[in-house]
Amino acid sequence: MATIKVDDREFDIDALSPEAKQQLEMLVACENKLRELQRDTAITQTARNAYANALKSLLPTPLEQTMADGDTLKLG
Repeated sequence: MATIKVDDREFDIDALSPEAKQQLEMLVACENKLRELQRDTAITQTARNAYANALKSLLPTPLEQTMADGDTLKLG
């Protein structure tokens, strides 16, 4: 006998009306989709951080930028 708990009350799933079973099915689908989206968000944030770090490692330092622009480097 499968049950669900809603607001601290347990219900036998087999005893639910067809409409209630349909709503339960949609609720379960929503919960599954939310977990999937949270997983995808974590994957995307991880990839975004990797791309940002890769970009930072490829950007010129301020000194390299100055020299690449053709400016004269003066010391002292």
